[in-house]
Amino acid sequence: MRSRSEFSEAKIRAYERTAKIGRILFMPGPFGIFAAIKWGMFWLLNLWKVMGMPPLSRQDLFKWATKSTSLACENLMIAAEALGINTCPMEGFDGRRLSKYLGLSARYHEIVMVIAIGKRLHSSVEPPQWRRPLEATVTIL
Repeated sequence: MRSRSEFSEAKIRAYERTAKIGRILFMPGPFGIFAAIKWGMFWLLNLWKVMGMPPLSRQDLFKWATKSTSLACENLMIAAEALGINTCPMEGFDGRRLSKYLGLSARYHEIVMVIAIGKRLHSSVEPPQWRRPLEATVTIL
């Protein structure tokens, strides 16, 4: 029997196992002790086979999550613009108050970006934009 998502039960179980492994891999542990152990394991593994170092500490996880979230926001904005919906990322918001308003935990959640999404008035006029010539900023190798 297939679930509503069209994935087989075996495929769903495989994803759940992978998610458990991911949680273990990304868990820094108390005082970051697991991160230190995993760093040593990956360092030794890199002597044998070159591979990337996953985010291990809370700070590394925060950087990784912030970058991934920013890329997802970029894709959201590009998709909205393709549908004729205007977007604008905003900075300078009060993250503490916004988190409280949204019912988020300051300990477990961080608001990376606020994006305004809507339709521009037909009467609005965009000022002309000037850009440096491509050859002045890009070198093609």
